Amino acid sequence: MRFGIDLGGTKIEILALGDRGEELLRQRVATPRDSYDNVVLAIRDLVYDVETKLGGRGSVGIAIPGAISRVTGLAKNANSTRLIGHPLDKDLTQALHREVRVENDANCFVLSEAADGAAVGHNVVFGVIAGTGVGGGLCVNARLLPGAHGIAGEWGHTPLPAPRAKEFSDPPRCYCGRYGCIETWCSGPALVSHYEARSGKRLSVPEIVAAADAGEAAAKAELEDFYDRFARSLSLLVSIIDPDAIVLGGGLSNIDALYAELPPRVERYAFTPEGPTAIIKNRHGDSSGVRGAAWLWREEEVPLALPK
Repeated sequence: MRFGIDLGGTKIEILALGDRGEELLRQRVATPRDSYDNVVLAIRDLVYDVETKLGGRGSVGIAIPGAISRVTGLAKNANSTRLIGHPLDKDLTQALHREVRVENDANCFVLSEAADGAAVGHNVVFGVIAGTGVGGGLCVNARLLPGAHGIAGEWGHTPLPAPRAKEFSDPPRCYCGRYGCIETWCSGPALVSHYEARSGKRLSVPEIVAAADAGEAAAKAELEDFYDRFARSLSLLVSIIDPDAIVLGGGLSNIDALYAELPPRVERYAFTPEGPTAIIKNRHGDSSGVRGAAWLWREEEVPLALPK
């Protein structure tokens, strides 16, 4: 058995997979908010509880909204700030009496989709998570390429390519301290904020899409700008990596128009691709992170599914 755990700010979810990727059991508990030590204990108890129910022992992989530093061995860049500065993988290895693998949640997302999700059969796959933030990860032959510093795929903190006059002269400030990051233009909160500045109304992303479908001029104009910025941003990936497929995840992946609007625009902006890059919706949705965490223990093996 393989156990995948998604460690979030509000909940810890565990998924048990059988040898062929079948789901055996899924369970979740609230994430302790009082201390780091109690987070470690909650994960330990969750694993032991599931093993008792299933009558077997499994490998453990964990997806976190951050990374383990290659230099210090401590968690960094984590939205769940109580993890920062702690050797999470080592502490969990000691608590569970087995090696535990910890990886960034965006990397787990792309691994899941490349191993047995929407990108099965594609060689080079870039996974995009676009929601509250903008992140990503890279797989080749269903194996992660995390990079020398564990930050491969963090395209959301690169500048928006080919900025227009307004974008260049008045870029938004990003939480990372820089200005004009892709995340400040292409995330869900960015879309909401830019629409509010244009229209004077504050709507959610689904409401903006619905307003555009109903013919509202401001919503249509804002989505047009959003598609253009997203395509420019993806074209940078295509020109550098030239992936066989880009898989979209996160809340913004539910905008159905993206899959028609983005490919021709990306092809126009990228460096002479011969045909549009495949841009596809995830198969596993919110489960991709926890599934990818389980598949951290399959990276040495042949991909689960063969090309169709």
